[in-house]
Amino acid sequence: MVRDGTGAGTGESGDEDAAEVFEECRPVLLSVAYRMLGRVADAEDVVQETWLRWSAADRSAVREPRAYLVRAATRLAVDRLRRIRARREAYVGPWLPEPLVTDYARTVPDGTERVLLAESVSLAVLVVLESLSPLERAVFVLREAFGLPYGEIAGTLDRSEAAVRQLAVRARRHVAGRAPRFDVDPVQRRELTERFLAAALEGDLEGLLAVLAPDARLVGDGGGRAKAPLRTILGADKVARFTAAVARTPVPDLEIVPLEANGGPALLATVGGRPYAVLALETAGGLVRSVYLISNPDKLAHLAPPAGPARPVP
Repeated sequence: MVRDGTGAGTGESGDEDAAEVFEECRPVLLSVAYRMLGRVADAEDVVQETWLRWSAADRSAVREPRAYLVRAATRLAVDRLRRIRARREAYVGPWLPEPLVTDYARTVPDGTERVLLAESVSLAVLVVLESLSPLERAVFVLREAFGLPYGEIAGTLDRSEAAVRQLAVRARRHVAGRAPRFDVDPVQRRELTERFLAAALEGDLEGLLAVLAPDARLVGDGGGRAKAPLRTILGADKVARFTAAVARTPVPDLEIVPLEANGGPALLATVGGRPYAVLALETAGGLVRSVYLISNPDKLAHLAPPAGPARPVP
């Protein structure tokens, strides 16, 4: 069972200022909403709506503020997910979640907890969650990522506990059957990412093929607003050739900065200091299985280059 690492205090609603209580719970509310929606902007909107409800509520009747706020945020996220499904069906090209900058490598000391947290926000898992119904997704997130009891989830979703258990079984089976496994060693994942980048920048097809699994795939998300393949590229040879061709295309003032995104190593490309694209790899068995390339500017606007050395690209 995965427990979210952004825990929040509860407090007594009659004794603590409403804003202070809410701020304590904000990280966990953002975590719930992001896992439900896959977009930072949508998650922040849900948190803002939750605040409006909290500020207008009769808080003297609220015994457990954290549970109240999680319930409100979850319901708002379910409603929003239902509304945006049609918009995503009309999306140009593959849809990928917005990259979420994480810092588990530094802030979560327990290795097992860190791995489970990373998996719960990985791009691969979030893509699979897109195929669940809103209620299935809510049950999966609250149970698997936050460890909430079935009874509490039932109250949150206005469903019987038996119905929630059935939703959980279906969601867990679906995710287990479709979500790929990935390497848990962060050092190995970073080394593979560096090798992939070095080979790409050098146009080294043999070097790329050496780190790509034979059935590797590349998924690009430009949303019709930036260059990206409109279909998933399948096979190591095609992925290597596409990657090398993109890397050889000159882009003035391009720099590449390493960061941790969605629990794993990633690369942020910037142009003139502004986000241009994010590259994240899914690795397993010491090889790259999936390459995720996110270039839709709407999904990069919230990113800022982390402190640290950037790599200029000639």
